[in-house]
Amino acid sequence: MLRERLDQVIQMREEARAKQDQALLAEVRVILQEMMITYPDQAEVYYQAAVAHDNSGLGKEAISLYERALELGLAGPDLERALMGMGSTLRYLGRYEQAVVTLRRGMAEFPDNRAIQVFLAMSLYNSQVYKESVEILISNLMDSTTDEKLHYFKRGITAYAEDLDETWE
Repeated sequence: MLRERLDQVIQMREEARAKQDQALLAEVRVILQEMMITYPDQAEVYYQAAVAHDNSGLGKEAISLYERALELGLAGPDLERALMGMGSTLRYLGRYEQAVVTLRRGMAEFPDNRAIQVFLAMSLYNSQVYKESVEILISNLMDSTTDEKLHYFKRGITAYAEDLDETWE
């Protein structure tokens, strides 16, 4: 019963997000609020509510829902998406230190997720940790680009990225 209903609500949320339909997103939030009362120990319900709030531009409200989902033991792909969503929302809200902590956890648990790494780089930039921010961005660029000119200079760019402040004097 829970799985079926949750799948329906996720489909509604995705449709609402794609169409930017705020009325449908509001309906989804109401359904998820009711589900949180009925299933107070279900991490995925809180996670889906957090995403619905984020999709609605209600980031401040989403944070406590993400936190509750994490407390309840959210795992797998939902955990990956929750850490990214929560981290990016914390950054957007100007809570840079919390964003960095959340996104570092995401990067540690999901090292192949480039989106988490880029959100971390942005949060580090906002925290004035410029060197690490640029290092992460360069690493992602060099690991994911198909640009021939960048590939030609990959060894040099990668070496410089490891110590951006080094000079040859």
